[in-house]
Amino acid sequence: MVDERVLNDSVGGAESSLREEGARAFAPSGFRPRLPWLGGDLQTLRSFLRRPQVDLTPWAGRRLELPMRDGSGDRLLACLNAGPDNARGLVVLVHGLTGCEDSFYLRLSARHWLRSGYAVLRLNLRGAGPSRPLCREQYHAGRSADLRDALQALAASDSKLFDRGLYLVGYSLGGNLLLRFLAEEAGVFPVIAGASVSAPIDLKAAQRRIMEPRNWVYHRYLLSRMRDEARAAPVIRSQAEEAAIAGATSVYDFDDRVVAPANGFAGADDYYARCSALRFLPGIAVPTLVIHAEDDPWIPNGAYRRFDWSANPALALAMPAKGGHVGFHGGERDTPWHDSEIARFFSFVTA
Repeated sequence: MVDERVLNDSVGGAESSLREEGARAFAPSGFRPRLPWLGGDLQTLRSFLRRPQVDLTPWAGRRLELPMRDGSGDRLLACLNAGPDNARGLVVLVHGLTGCEDSFYLRLSARHWLRSGYAVLRLNLRGAGPSRPLCREQYHAGRSADLRDALQALAASDSKLFDRGLYLVGYSLGGNLLLRFLAEEAGVFPVIAGASVSAPIDLKAAQRRIMEPRNWVYHRYLLSRMRDEARAAPVIRSQAEEAAIAGATSVYDFDDRVVAPANGFAGADDYYARCSALRFLPGIAVPTLVIHAEDDPWIPNGAYRRFDWSANPALALAMPAKGGHVGFHGGERDTPWHDSEIARFFSFVTA
């Protein structure tokens, strides 16, 4: 195990309280969607309909294998990209549901941070993408300990990566997982700041929204991807597990019959209640920017509106009227607004 003092000493802890007090004073900039991508659905779909190649070859890439510490033998794969001068720190990117290191939005963000002088780690969650052959188990929205173990393994392999601090960014389900991590696990790492984009901080509300009739195309797409991910080799499912996967006719059924029993939850509703980031927001002490669009077709606004953001000085909320789900395609054609906004926030808390 890595000595917690080593992790913390690389960035002075004396400045943390100043950063926390300043986070809620951050003033979000306005977002304006770019034609013709108007409305939440088009903003969301643009990431699927128009996905030009995002070239990361100018920055040296290194494959990392990060063991989990829970006795499962599972290992997460990650891709580390760095330029000759990454003096600004390490940005760790955490993908969303059925995503991986090669998801378009993750590569787009990686390029943004690499151009800005950061090193970037694109982490594949447990059983996702390239991590699948090395994992018997699967990630879920609350499995934040996996991020802790991955960072511990990263520090053990190359502690110099932490010399200028960590910046953590999570998208959609990965954003929910990250917010829980920031509340419960971040204290032993030199985390300078964090950010979530389109996180389902109320998992039950998100489940209800994705299953609304107007979202049937999204729902069918996600359920199909979830099934494929669960069945991917080399995991051999029992007859009962395979029947549960095949018999799940909705996201709720899948969470109730597959995710919950595999992870010790009493059912889908227990999983949602225990893992929703909403309950962890008061405990976050790291400066964190939370980004959500009011017209997100997947994630409703209710939980974002209910939470008292002013009660936690470490949190800043940016909730523009437009942007869709992990969309935010605005004036900068090759950089989503959420990346520019997170960069502004990171600069704000480190000024």
